Amino acid sequence: MAKIVIIGPGHPLRGGLATFNQRLAKQFIDERHDCSIYSFSLQYPSFLFPGKTQYSDKPAPENLVIHPVINSVNPFNWMKIGRRLKKQKPDIIIVRFWLPFMGPALGTILRKVRKNKHTKIICIADNVIPHEKRFGDRPFTRYFLKSCDAFITMSEKVMGDLRIFQKTKPAKLVSHPLYDNFGAIISKSEARKHLGLPENEKIVLFFGFIRRYKGLDLLLEAMADDRIKQAEIKLLVAGEFYEDAKQYHELVDKLGIKEQLILKTDFIPDNEVKYYLCAADAVIQPYRNATQSGVTPLAYHFEKPIMVTNVGGLPSMVPNEKAGLVVEPDPAAIAEGILRFYQLGEDYFIPHLRNEKQKFSWANMVNSISQLANDIQK
Repeated sequence: MAKIVIIGPGHPLRGGLATFNQRLAKQFIDERHDCSIYSFSLQYPSFLFPGKTQYSDKPAPENLVIHPVINSVNPFNWMKIGRRLKKQKPDIIIVRFWLPFMGPALGTILRKVRKNKHTKIICIADNVIPHEKRFGDRPFTRYFLKSCDAFITMSEKVMGDLRIFQKTKPAKLVSHPLYDNFGAIISKSEARKHLGLPENEKIVLFFGFIRRYKGLDLLLEAMADDRIKQAEIKLLVAGEFYEDAKQYHELVDKLGIKEQLILKTDFIPDNEVKYYLCAADAVIQPYRNATQSGVTPLAYHFEKPIMVTNVGGLPSMVPNEKAGLVVEPDPAAIAEGILRFYQLGEDYFIPHLRNEKQKFSWANMVNSISQLANDIQK
């Protein structure tokens, strides 16, 4: 039995990173390891956070120990937490890295821990080069990466970015596990009834936080295609705006597609996620750029066909015309993809989805972390 600490967001913080960390911790515990999460007392200053709130109002997950103690902007706190973890001497620290802003805090904590000459530090890198560039990105990233012993990435794109900074440290490419903690698949009719949606209409889904790189504007332009209108296909947008919503509402008015949209633009709590995924005919990810996405494994879990754009690590997870469709990131190609999906029909994709989803297990992620840890010499 190993003593493992995950450093990254956890309850009461909300969102995909917290969900991932909690599910990973559960897997370690199920495999009889001692695992806890060190999360943030302050993740972002309020003025830097683009959403409505960083916090969940749902109960904490059962049987998980989560310490909300890291202050991302207080160097005295970084030293304190570093000394605390150094003294505890966990066998493995798994640290999430998704934004250079976190580099100084996490890098300083880990430098303190390393002095115990025991703990092996493995980073799961969601991004190395961020989607939206800011001052200090490269030095903050470089500072953080030097504090780690080994790395896991979940896309070839991130692996390539990592190797720009770290050319020799051990690194492993591991598929993003399925989010299987949002409940079982329910029928489309039950899901639509719960959400108050028409049972027999054609509905595709855009799911998740709304940011420019995710290309919702490209999808909105695709919805204005005359063929999409004639086919009476509707778009369900489920997720919170992480930037000014005004530009999207103006685009909707300009395109004249308001009647084709179903907007649920608040944060979707965990207990509601299954209804949105199960209500849709397909999930559309019209990203301009991407590393990997948590929405793709979510769609796999609920066995929903996925249309992704040909950017970053997205196509590698979605075999074209099997588990879904891969199209270029422009409105005309996205419209063609939506029409192609309905031409093939949802049932065409289901056997392929069920076959592919077997590759994405949490046990595989835990095993990969253990293998990397064994390769690290202390």
